[in-house]
Amino acid sequence: MFEMFKKKEAAVSVSDDVIAAPADGELFPIESVKDEVFAQKMMGDGVAFRYSQDHVVLCAPCNGVLSVLFPTGHAFGITMNNGVEVLVHIGIDTVNAKGDGFRLLKKKQGDMVKAGDPIVEADIRKLGQTYDMSTMLIITDNHDHKISFIDPCTVTKGQSLLKQ
Repeated sequence: MFEMFKKKEAAVSVSDDVIAAPADGELFPIESVKDEVFAQKMMGDGVAFRYSQDHVVLCAPCNGVLSVLFPTGHAFGITMNNGVEVLVHIGIDTVNAKGDGFRLLKKKQGDMVKAGDPIVEADIRKLGQTYDMSTMLIITDNHDHKISFIDPCTVTKGQSLLKQ
């Protein structure tokens, strides 16, 4: 069983300009998130996810440098090799959990990461008792790149989120 888990969390091979799903889940419009900062795109454009699993390992959605890793585990950011900055924010107001329900996985701020590298494990069941566990993937700086996301659908970890 452990070997199955290990394989499932292996990095995926994507090009440096791809942004991929950080875990298996349901992609939905960020405008539907029940937090005005995210819904009104005050931090940038993006998409949101719902996870039905009790525990979810959130992986790097792209290749680059792990430029931000909150010690609470509720969010992390990656600066892609092309300069685009991506933020993954797990749940709404989950900073208030003070790390309870999150576990950082081996990586540290400043590390090079590849899409699919495990970053944070979230106890969705536990955190979901108090918090809305919608997870946002936000482009905080598009570095002059045009980025368009796919329409809402079921996604699998490593699947490109970008329209062709």
